[in-house]
Amino acid sequence: MLAREYWKAVTVDRSDLLEQFLAVLRERGTRFCVIGGQGVNAYTDPVVSLDFDVIVALPDLAPLEEALRARFTVERFPHSLNVSLAGSDLRVQVQTDSRYAPFVDRATERDVLGLRLPVAAIDDVLQGKLWAAEDPTRRASKRQKDLADIARLLEQRPDLRGRVPPVILQRLI
Repeated sequence: MLAREYWKAVTVDRSDLLEQFLAVLRERGTRFCVIGGQGVNAYTDPVVSLDFDVIVALPDLAPLEEALRARFTVERFPHSLNVSLAGSDLRVQVQTDSRYAPFVDRATERDVLGLRLPVAAIDDVLQGKLWAAEDPTRRASKRQKDLADIARLLEQRPDLRGRVPPVILQRLI
């Protein structure tokens, strides 16, 4: 079974949410990149997740939200747009925190779920995971997953260890 077929089976994505979402981005010429757990998966051995996180170029965000609302269920949260569709357990999250905006310019094409997609640079993926792990408003279980993702990145690229605050490193041991 191919990675994409496996992931579609796990996410019960019978409505092709991911493909439809990516089609909207491409139709509009929206600059974006993959971040979060799928960004980590692009650099390490993959771990299954129902989440698909992206950042889009800030000037494209407002018009994209309007286009997404025409085709999907979209919920706005303080730092994200959550995009869903009946027939899929997949959770597409468009990050709206402006700290992530520079990631788009440094992204490179990588394999994600059997697709070639722009993925944030590994340093940027790590930075996003550090922000998430340090966010006290996130659920404890999500922060634990963020720590595991940080550990996965450091196993792949030990030279990045110096970018991780000591308080986070202590939590990894």
